[in-house]
Amino acid sequence: MSYELLVGLQVVEPELYVKYRQAMMPLLVKYGGGFRYDFWVQETLKSATVNEMNRVFVIYFKNKETMRLFFNNAEYLQIKNEYYINAVSATTILSEYENDSDIGL
Repeated sequence: MSYELLVGLQVVEPELYVKYRQAMMPLLVKYGGGFRYDFWVQETLKSATVNEMNRVFVIYFKNKETMRLFFNNAEYLQIKNEYYINAVSATTILSEYENDSDIGL
C-alpha cells in the first residue's frame, strides 16, 4: 500500500528544476518515497485548470502522514525555497489516492 500524488507542473527553469530534484531525492528516499512515473508533456488536450503543465509525475509515500511529514520537513522547505520556487510557475495536484498495488515498490 502506498499513498500517491499525480502532479502537473509548469517548469520554467529546467536546469534549476534538475537541481531541485537532485537536492530533494536523498530526503525523499529517507522518507521511503520515490517517483513512480515522470513525463515531459508537450501538448495538453483537455484541462480542468488554467494552470499550464509541461511536466507530469506520480510521487509516492508509504502513507499520507509520511507525505505530510516530508513536505513539512525544514530541510525540504529550504530546498524548495532555494530551487523549486524559481523553477516552477504552476503546480497542480491532479489526484491523490491510496494504491494497494505493489508495482514499482
